[in-house]
Amino acid sequence: MRTRTRRDFLADVGRGTLVAGVGLGAAIDMGLAPAWAGDGKDADAPGPETLSFGGLEPLVAMMQETPADRLVPVLVARYRAGTDLRALVTAAALANARSFGGEDYVGFHTMMALAPAFHMARELPEDRRPLPVFKVLYRNTKRIQEHGGRKAEVLRAVQPAALSEGRDAGEALRDAVRAKDVNEAERTFAAIARRGPDDALNGLLHAVQDNTDVHRIVLPYRCWDLLDLIGKEQAEVLLRQSVRFCIQAERNWKHDAHTDKPRTLLPKLLDQYKLPGRARGERQAEDAWVESMSRTIFEGTPEQAADAVAAALAEGFAPEALGEALSLAANQLILRDIGRRPNEVRDDKPVGSVHGDSIGVHACDSANAWRNLARVADHRNSVACLILGAYQVADDRVNRGGDFLKWTPQPHPEALDAIKSDDPATLLRETEEAIRAKEQARAAALVQRQGALGAPARPVFDLLLKYAVSEEGALHAEKYYRTVTEEFAATRPAFRWRQLTALARVTASEAGRRAAGYEESCRLLKV
Repeated sequence: MRTRTRRDFLADVGRGTLVAGVGLGAAIDMGLAPAWAGDGKDADAPGPETLSFGGLEPLVAMMQETPADRLVPVLVARYRAGTDLRALVTAAALANARSFGGEDYVGFHTMMALAPAFHMARELPEDRRPLPVFKVLYRNTKRIQEHGGRKAEVLRAVQPAALSEGRDAGEALRDAVRAKDVNEAERTFAAIARRGPDDALNGLLHAVQDNTDVHRIVLPYRCWDLLDLIGKEQAEVLLRQSVRFCIQAERNWKHDAHTDKPRTLLPKLLDQYKLPGRARGERQAEDAWVESMSRTIFEGTPEQAADAVAAALAEGFAPEALGEALSLAANQLILRDIGRRPNEVRDDKPVGSVHGDSIGVHACDSANAWRNLARVADHRNSVACLILGAYQVADDRVNRGGDFLKWTPQPHPEALDAIKSDDPATLLRETEEAIRAKEQARAAALVQRQGALGAPARPVFDLLLKYAVSEEGALHAEKYYRTVTEEFAATRPAFRWRQLTALARVTASEAGRRAAGYEESCRLLKV
C-alpha cells in the first residue's frame, strides 16, 4: 500500500475544512469527498487496513456508531442544520458497504433501498421528503449495529492486481469468483475499477451473469443507480459488494445442471446468433409484437424464452422493445399469483400475501435491473442481460412453485363488475379504502378501472407512494415502488397501467405494518 505523504495529509485537512465550510452536499457535488483506503489506525476501527472516506468519514461513522434508538433525532437535527438528503444517503451507502460488503441479507436489501428512497423523496411535498430516506437510514444503522458495528466491518483496503495482457479482465474476474478466491477476485476487480466506472461495471457483469439469482442481479444495478447520487468515484466501493456476494453464492449453492445452466446457455446463444459481433438493433416493434414476445417469454421454458430473445436481437429488434416485453412478462407473475400458501407464511407475510420476497416482486425487480443494466452496459453485456432476463422470468414461473398459466390475472372480472363509479376522485378514494382493508383484488380492479377511463396516473402514484413510505414492506417496498415508477415511464400506453395495477395489489398486501422509525420521524419533523 502506498505511504501517505505530507502533501496527502495537508490535502485531507484542506478537504475536510472545505467540507465543513460549504456543507457536505456541496462538497460531494464539487468532487471533494471521494473514498480512499486509510493507512492509519482509527480508535474505533478494526485495524490498519480500514477503508476510510476522507471528508465524508465523520458522517459515515455517525451512521455506524449512533445507537439506533437515538438515530432519528440526530438525523432530524442534521437535516435542519443543513445536511441535505443526498449527503445522508451517501454516508449511509458507504457505511453499509464498509459494514456488510454485500454479504448480509438485511444489509444488502437496505443498500438496494437507498436510491429508491431518495427518488421517492423527490416525489413528496417538501416537508415530507425526509420520511422515506430516514426510514431506510434507520434500518441501515440498526442492522449495522446488530451485525457488530465498526469491529465487524467487511470491506477493507485492497491492493489492485496486475492484469494479464491479452486476457479479458472480466473473464479473469469471473474465474476468480468461480474459484471462490476472495483475495484474487477483489484485487482483480480493483485493477479493473481503476480503469473507470464503466469498466468496473462491465467487468463485474461477467461474474454476475453466471446465475440469475434475484439479488445477484438487483444489487449491482441498485448500486450503479446510487452512483448517480453519490458520485461515480465510489464505483469500486459499491460494486465490490457484488464481487463478494457472488463468491458467497458460489460457496453456498449446490451446483447442478439447473443452477449452472446460465453459464452454459449464455455463451451458446451468443455464439449461435453471433450477437457480440452484430451492430445494435434499431428495428422498432408494434404493440402486438411486444405483447406476443412477452407471452413467449412468460409461457415458454427458460431455454425457449432465452432463445426467443436472442433470435429477436439477431433479427435487429431494438433492445428497448425486448426490455419492455421482459418487464411485461415479469408483471404477470404478480397479477396471476394466488399468494403465499400456509407453509410459506411469516408474521409479516400472511396467507395470500404477495409483498416482500414474493415470486412476482422478485421477478419484476430482476427484470427492471436486467433492463437498466442492458441500457448502460457495453454491447456484449447488453444483449447478455436481455437474454438472461428472459431466462429468469421463465425460470421463476416454471421452477419457483405454482401453476401461473392456469391462474387468472388480476383484476378478476367479478372485481371489475363490482365497481359502480366512473368518477376518478371516487375511484381513488375507494382504492385507499381497499388498501386499508387489505383487499388486493379490489385495489387492483379500482386502479385498472382508472387507467381504462384515462384518469391521470399521478394521483394514483401519490396514493401508493404514501404507503410505500409508511409501511415496512418486508424490505421490498422502496425497491418495488421505484421499479414500477421506472417501468410505467418506459412502457407504452397500451400496457403501462398493468404496472400500477400490480403495485396497487402489492400495496394492499403490505398495508397495516408500519416501518420502524417512521412514526418518530413524523413526530420530530412535525408532519
